[in-house]
Amino acid sequence: MATASDFRTCPTTGLKVHSAAENLIKANAVVAVVFLAIGGLFGLLAALTRWQAVHILPADWFYLALTAHGLDALLVWIIFFEMAVLYFASAILLNSRLAAPKVGWAAFWLMLIGALVVNVAVLQGGSSVMFTSYVPMKAAPHFYLGLIVFAVGALLGCGVFFGTLVIAKEEKTYQGSIPLVTFGAVTAAVIAVFTIASGAIILIPTFLWSIGWISNIDTLMYKLVWWAMGHSSQQINVSAHVAVWYAIAALVLGAKPISEKISRVAFLFYILFLQLASAHHLLAEPGLSSEWKIFNTSYAMYLAVLGSMIHGMTVPGSIEAAQRAKGYTKGIFEWLRKAPWGNPAFSGMFMSLVMFGFIGGISGVVLGTEQINVMMHNTLYVPGHFHGTVVAGTTLAFMAITYLVVPLIFRRHIMFPGLAKIQPYLFGIGVLGLSVFMMGAGTLGVSRRHWDISFADAALSFDYPPAAFLMMTLNGISGILAALGGLAYIVVVVASVLFGKRVEGKIELGSGAGAAVAKYGSAGTLKIPGTAVLVAVFFTCFVLYYFVNWKYLSELWPMK
Repeated sequence: MATASDFRTCPTTGLKVHSAAENLIKANAVVAVVFLAIGGLFGLLAALTRWQAVHILPADWFYLALTAHGLDALLVWIIFFEMAVLYFASAILLNSRLAAPKVGWAAFWLMLIGALVVNVAVLQGGSSVMFTSYVPMKAAPHFYLGLIVFAVGALLGCGVFFGTLVIAKEEKTYQGSIPLVTFGAVTAAVIAVFTIASGAIILIPTFLWSIGWISNIDTLMYKLVWWAMGHSSQQINVSAHVAVWYAIAALVLGAKPISEKISRVAFLFYILFLQLASAHHLLAEPGLSSEWKIFNTSYAMYLAVLGSMIHGMTVPGSIEAAQRAKGYTKGIFEWLRKAPWGNPAFSGMFMSLVMFGFIGGISGVVLGTEQINVMMHNTLYVPGHFHGTVVAGTTLAFMAITYLVVPLIFRRHIMFPGLAKIQPYLFGIGVLGLSVFMMGAGTLGVSRRHWDISFADAALSFDYPPAAFLMMTLNGISGILAALGGLAYIVVVVASVLFGKRVEGKIELGSGAGAAVAKYGSAGTLKIPGTAVLVAVFFTCFVLYYFVNWKYLSELWPMK
């Protein structure tokens, strides 16, 4: 049982901070940043190899780097950071003690050991099966074992989160309903349990197959169950980074959602329907019926898309309402022009919001349409899409909130503030280029995983259009920009945590930030004309791009 001495009161937000939760947030966040650095390095090497004029890695190292990049950047960095988000959204926002801190530390060490084991397996060679690890490709047994151990740790972390919610409710550490940010974290944790269970269902028998105890794994069954983990893990990210959007808007501007009830319904749509998007990876599989594919990627998935569209209106709407309440009412966009663009937490969050919607969201619906999907399946369009969701969306949002976590949780001032201000722009522009140019190359047919798009050593020659090579050149340059932005983030964060001046007293945040992030409540206004214009622009782009792809399909597959 925690005592009063186990808590401190944050002078900025007024929230009670449990020391056990604070320590676990620090540990998970630090390890997350380390794996982001590792994953980013491998990603840069992959991008430079796909740049034909550089082509830095031989084939075997390219596939090794691609495997390590996917695991570390897509899985390990993000889930470690999400553990920190879960502890913050439960113990800190609810003024509660953390449930079972020892279990939280066990979860941390299991995740760390599992991540290290997987990385060792990949670096030893013989496990370059990439993120999807499709059978009958076989990795070393400790590759699968490391993933299982990592997943068990993540499941324990989710258990600590849910336990903390129960304690906060029983001990009445908050009034009324849980805050919206906590509700978003609940959504992420619920999807995480489904995701981890799916992983266990497929990875445990695959591990047994790798050591010879099981003779065969059906390839279609593997893909079907694996994507229930592989894609659903990205739905954890979506729920978490949307919660982060709301948290940053509240902490920086004191913003409240336009309608908290509607935002909660949107999160509920994620729980009920978002995992169904996993089916868009299977639309070219002949063993699955068209009825199954169409239901999963249209009628049901559109409700998940509706959830994201609601957030895409309520987050900027909440910002506009807060800005207008401060007097920024001239014209349609004064509230946006006068936003704190020099604050890396805000700029990173807003770019994450825009790029996730315009790049990741629109391309995701295109990929989820069975007829159009056939043009992009297994091309570079697919990683272009998820760089628009997981990197431009999740990673950029997590980077942004780090600029608040360091002073509020680590209690250190941000070092190199000038570099911190430009970091989100540098990383954001780089990731935008990666997404757009990979999708462009994929539209031209460039293969998703091929080491050499010139096919120099192929028995039968094949030439992509010259524009495809231009796209891959621009992709390589964008990769360098994104890597520089990632390096700037790591330098700023590591320097701040280790050498930053200690925070004494309050730091500058938006008025009412503590109440806005930790209490139930809505903005109480629908006067958001600027947001309405932005949403109209989004829908126009959405419709035009969607039908351009149908036109493109008709030209590739004419009826005679």
